[in-house]
Amino acid sequence: MLSRHIYTALPEGPLKIRARLLIPAILVFSFLAPAQKPSNPGPLATHIQAQLEFLASDAMQGRGSGTHDELVAATYLASELRALGIQPAGDNGGYLQDVSGEFQFYRERKQWHTRNVIGVLPGRDSKLKDEVVLLTAHLDHLGIQKPVNGDQIYNGADDDASGCVAVLQLARALTEKEAPRRTVYFVFFGSEETGGQGNQYFLDHSPVPLKNIVANLEFEMIGRPDSAVKSDELWLTGFERSDLGPELAKHGAKPVKDPHPDQHFFQRSDNYALAKRGIIAHTVSSFGLHKDYHQPSDDMAHIDVKHMEQAIQSMIKPVEWLANSDFKPQWAEGKKP
Repeated sequence: MLSRHIYTALPEGPLKIRARLLIPAILVFSFLAPAQKPSNPGPLATHIQAQLEFLASDAMQGRGSGTHDELVAATYLASELRALGIQPAGDNGGYLQDVSGEFQFYRERKQWHTRNVIGVLPGRDSKLKDEVVLLTAHLDHLGIQKPVNGDQIYNGADDDASGCVAVLQLARALTEKEAPRRTVYFVFFGSEETGGQGNQYFLDHSPVPLKNIVANLEFEMIGRPDSAVKSDELWLTGFERSDLGPELAKHGAKPVKDPHPDQHFFQRSDNYALAKRGIIAHTVSSFGLHKDYHQPSDDMAHIDVKHMEQAIQSMIKPVEWLANSDFKPQWAEGKKP
């Protein structure tokens, strides 16, 4: 999730001198900090744990925006989509969309190189298959930064490995049943933390006409419960801006209004760029303003897997409904960005 403060590009110096090779998985899992996990975990909790342990491991070096480690994360997410049977929708018949060129940063335009990951589950209904439900998260974090208590790896377990895992698990749920009537795209944006260069490129090079996207749900920081809402609730940024949240609630979701309006979270994730282009786009979150935000301590030791399991499970049936419905959400009067 973007900071409220102005970001500049990540420093390149430390990135040039560290190794570029991915540590074999057997070594990765030998040094992982334990997460808060449920006893006797079921399949969903097991998948969550495994995927988070990889994405948020020290071996990933914090998945810095525009770095080799971000590319490794993108490649991993693409492989998980393939394993689920989600079709590739990136460049040249693959899952990765190469994002290269001059982009807008906070105070300047400059050259940048990142990647998005795009997969698609085609709809089966002849009338609704051209309508798209877009499920997204961002795959990058802050990489290597100033050490805090001797730790310089900003793992980004909550921000936003948790959202990436949610999208993967929703993809898993949708592939376990008959294909939905609508088409569903699964997109992992690169370089959200540096200002959304991935979403900028996607909007200009979308594999589907933007007018066909009926709704976007971005999943951002669901790794811990928010004490400002009930333990089984998630909040939806910009809840009052459209009728999507109330309709999802009618079908089993537990989204509530963002309890932190002073933080302007609606404007602080990839959904906002899409919303400004007219797409009904919100972020699903449970970020409780914890002290580990954008710190090296946002790691597996602070993830509540049971909460994540409940959060993702609560969204499965509502997302299935949305993917099979002819309901088209609308902006509330005067609330369109």
